[in-house]
Amino acid sequence: MTSHLSRSTATFIGFTAVLLWSLLAFLTAASGTVPAFQLTAVTFAIGGLSLLVIRPGAIKAMRQPLPVWVLGVGGLFGYHFCYFFALRNAPPVEAGLINYLWPLLIVVFSALLPGERLKWQHIAGCALALAGAVLVVTRGKGFGFDPQYSLGYAAALCAAVIWAGYSVLSRRFAAVSSDAIAGFCLVTALLATVCHLLLEQTVWPAALWQWAALIGLGLGPVGLAFYVWDIGVKRGDIQVLGAASYSAPLLSTLILILTGYATYSHVILIACLLITAGAVLAARDLLFRRRSTAAAE
Repeated sequence: MTSHLSRSTATFIGFTAVLLWSLLAFLTAASGTVPAFQLTAVTFAIGGLSLLVIRPGAIKAMRQPLPVWVLGVGGLFGYHFCYFFALRNAPPVEAGLINYLWPLLIVVFSALLPGERLKWQHIAGCALALAGAVLVVTRGKGFGFDPQYSLGYAAALCAAVIWAGYSVLSRRFAAVSSDAIAGFCLVTALLATVCHLLLEQTVWPAALWQWAALIGLGLGPVGLAFYVWDIGVKRGDIQVLGAASYSAPLLSTLILILTGYATYSHVILIACLLITAGAVLAARDLLFRRRSTAAAE
């Protein structure tokens, strides 16, 4: 059970999802040329089954009313379907930029939750972090939006809205155990399999290390990541999590540089400063509260 967790502890647990998601690009690249929906199907199946092994109570947690299943599966599968559709119908840089509106939307949407207040530092922190994310995605180069890709842009925006909505609305179902994520992952895997069979050719990893990367994706950035994210958005500071999520593209790029899949540029350093400043600004109250508590003790 996670009901006993403090707000700051739950926020930290939720942030580990961002750290795991920063491995997505590297592990995806290392897994070979597996098509998007096939990759989604396999990794979500691995993620769901691994959660069942780690959390045996997850089977009982799957007994949820229909609205919970609609939110869970709609969030996981809906986001990935729209994002992959966007990548197929728009340039990846522009689609990625629009998709990365989701952390900002989380912060904005969270103002609608009971007990949450949207403060200036949340918006300012997200704006700084978003600027850093733009630098990472564009590598400091220009970008433009071509009307002929409007359908892809719309899909990317839908992906951002779906994930932000899922993350914020999950707070409404705080009483639902995070173990239910296992069921959402398995249904998402099933739906992704249908999409794969209809839209893609099957391609399996060709080498042992590619299989290892595929399994790693399922265990970490898919299985465990969505579980800890659920804990964070339900019991942590969702506004801080939203702003801190902009560190994912930066950390992902740094990992790609360290592993030889990308090259370093000074733009990365500037982006690092912007994202760090934005995250610290957004988390000002949480950090100050911790410091005050420590001083009082």
